[in-house]
Amino acid sequence: MAYLDNIRTFVRVYELGSMSAAGRDLRISAAVASARIGQLEAHLGVRLFQRTTRSLAPTEQGRRFYDGAVAVIEKVEEAEALVAQITETPRGTIHVAAPLGAGRRLIAPELPGFAAAYPQVDLRLRLSDRIIDLAAEAIDLRFFLGRPRDSDLTIRQIATCARVLCAAPDYIARRGAPRDGADLVAQGHDCLNLRFPGATEFRWTLQTPDGPQAHAVSGRLECDDGDVLTDWALDGAGIAMKPVFEIAEHLAAGRLVAVCTETPPLPVQMACLFTHRRLQDPKIRLFIDHMAGRIGAALSAAESRAGPLEARDIGK
Repeated sequence: MAYLDNIRTFVRVYELGSMSAAGRDLRISAAVASARIGQLEAHLGVRLFQRTTRSLAPTEQGRRFYDGAVAVIEKVEEAEALVAQITETPRGTIHVAAPLGAGRRLIAPELPGFAAAYPQVDLRLRLSDRIIDLAAEAIDLRFFLGRPRDSDLTIRQIATCARVLCAAPDYIARRGAPRDGADLVAQGHDCLNLRFPGATEFRWTLQTPDGPQAHAVSGRLECDDGDVLTDWALDGAGIAMKPVFEIAEHLAAGRLVAVCTETPPLPVQMACLFTHRRLQDPKIRLFIDHMAGRIGAALSAAESRAGPLEARDIGK
């Protein structure tokens, strides 16, 4: 197994770009990672990385070896998956990515239960609101809200998440409560926007009797962390579009108030993204099935806690 460990370490160093990052990912020290790379280079008789005190870059031999090394690891994982199917004992590591809000509230709370049920499976969770490339960052599956750009990957729909436009009572006292998208624009409301990579404008799509209508909104504050938008809304800085599950407690307590309830935002889909090959692994299938049921239950519970939003739409 030592040679295979060395290959795994090489792949993670190559993908993450540093010994220390690979060591953290593999739960080994940077020194152990460096020693494994040294052993692999000695075995192959070539340098796989050019090292300086400040940088590490693969050599031409390292770049060529990487593709073969990944293929070796994939074959080993496929063999392990076949054994797991026979023994019904999933094992190995699952690398999971999720957006910050959903990850903290819906994904992370369920991982200990899965780990307890399957003690030979390790879970690595990465939370970020930026778009993560599964292949480049060696992620097995990614939960997301909305529409993915990775059209060549497999998608499993998990749940539908209700959304709401909301603001703090003191903001509404100062600025009034918009009744629909036209009010948002005409009254110049401060809209708190979630910044996605490559976004050039912000458009909020609301449900109306005439069908969905998109409105170009603006505001002075934007951020790539949805929880920051919630904090700003609580501080009275503007109106935010939020999934109900993220702010259910604030709505129930009256710290945030729903607006435009007769023309609410379109709901957003939560789904899971993965390569078709990963679904052949029993532990991946088990994990997705485990999470799908629990996420749906957690969403229902959160939306129940929020209560009837229409009753809190003030300013009418």
